[in-house]
Amino acid sequence: MIDIHSHLLPGLDDGAADWNEAMALAAAASAEGITDIIATPHHFDGRYNNSAAKVNELVNTMNAMLTEQQIPLTVHSGQEIHVHHHLLNNWDNGLLLPLAGSKYVLLEMPSSRIPEHMDQLVYELKLAGISAVIAHPERNAEIVKHPERLAELIALGAYAQVTSHSLVGGFGRTIERAAWHLCRHRLIHFIASDAHHLEWRGFRMKEAFERAAGTLGEQWSDYYARNAARLLQSEEIAAAPSEASLPRSGGWDKLKSLFRQ
Repeated sequence: MIDIHSHLLPGLDDGAADWNEAMALAAAASAEGITDIIATPHHFDGRYNNSAAKVNELVNTMNAMLTEQQIPLTVHSGQEIHVHHHLLNNWDNGLLLPLAGSKYVLLEMPSSRIPEHMDQLVYELKLAGISAVIAHPERNAEIVKHPERLAELIALGAYAQVTSHSLVGGFGRTIERAAWHLCRHRLIHFIASDAHHLEWRGFRMKEAFERAAGTLGEQWSDYYARNAARLLQSEEIAAAPSEASLPRSGGWDKLKSLFRQ
């Protein structure tokens, strides 16, 4: 498995606090069957600012430690970039990191809403040859109430990543239902862990992929896995299985009424 969203680099954000925690997370990822993981510390979210140079430095150090300890895991550089007004300028100035040196960037929106001009940002990034991957849309209140707005961003060239914990109930029943509804409406392209801590926010990737296979069908779990591999190689995302292949369930209106901002 390939995990495109994690917080295992030490001391950068609310993820691993030190090298002991970072290496414990790495060992757990490997034990779960993850071979490659993209480190995506929070950036420009009002609390954390993690420069591209610092992230790359820690990734190089961690890979050397993984080799020394014979843990079969490769860490790649990235950032979870909070959407902000200077994002395009910061990208042009080399201050932001793509995912694993690819043509994809991981963008985080506020949990309550879609930022103003998000459509323009996605479109302008696409013109520059960069595809936005929207982190955990199932935890965005506006998207849950208006999933068609996520569909509009995808039509402009964005992709969406659901969190493994969401699919297995780690954030509660409401977010779990939101995650599966987005999957069933073909609005999700990746499953990733967003791992922060070994005990209270680990990976659960194997469990999530097994749930995806059982709930949506193996062609969909294979699709999510294939997309992560393609992203790592900076290739185009795979064509999705047909809409007819997906099981349907009702209850979207009830879900929207339950979701709290």
